[in-house]
Amino acid sequence: MIGDPRQRQRLLDAFPFLQAASEEFQAEVFAHVTLVRLPVGQLISHDGDHCTQLPLVLTGTGRVYKLGENGREITLYRVHPGESCVVTTSCILSGRAFPAFAVCESAVEAVVVRPAEVRRWMSTSEPWREYIFGLIANRLQEVFGVLDAVLFQRLDQRLITHLLGLRATGSGPGIQMTHQALAVELGSSREVVSRVLKGLESQGLLRTTRGLIELLDIPALEVRSQEG
Repeated sequence: MIGDPRQRQRLLDAFPFLQAASEEFQAEVFAHVTLVRLPVGQLISHDGDHCTQLPLVLTGTGRVYKLGENGREITLYRVHPGESCVVTTSCILSGRAFPAFAVCESAVEAVVVRPAEVRRWMSTSEPWREYIFGLIANRLQEVFGVLDAVLFQRLDQRLITHLLGLRATGSGPGIQMTHQALAVELGSSREVVSRVLKGLESQGLLRTTRGLIELLDIPALEVRSQEG
């Protein structure tokens, strides 16, 4: 239960669909959710776990990923403030086990909803139902994007596209990221990623130092990422 008016307002601000809901539904949400705080690195779910609560993230970021038998990881998607985990939602609604791993990429503050309320509100609240269906649609598109990239794009193109995306959202001239972290994002190995980066560096497209990647020729990298 959330009784503090400040925490209630934070929840409303983070999730606009609640602002569009009736005061009665808002009051029901406040009465049935619990505020939780998780530290960075906290493992939220194992592959095969049963989902006992649905998080609505207020601050921080969670990462959902698959782990192969060879030990390699690939990131499926991230859960940011104002979002929830679609895989958890699906597992709660279907009664199936969680098919991936989820970890706190940064310290996370969230409110959690019990499965009984998740299911009940699907039939009693249109704003809740629309939020859940919208979440599913957006995440499916995101996961299919990952699948498309893995199946149909060369690793160098996927790597360049990822680096360009990081550069677009960054504030400095370089990207602070290790080769291992890039491998995790792309579902590859550190050795293969390092080899691709070395090849791009030899072509004068970027420069790598320990934990830092500088993009030297962004127009050329953009063309390279779109090659057939």
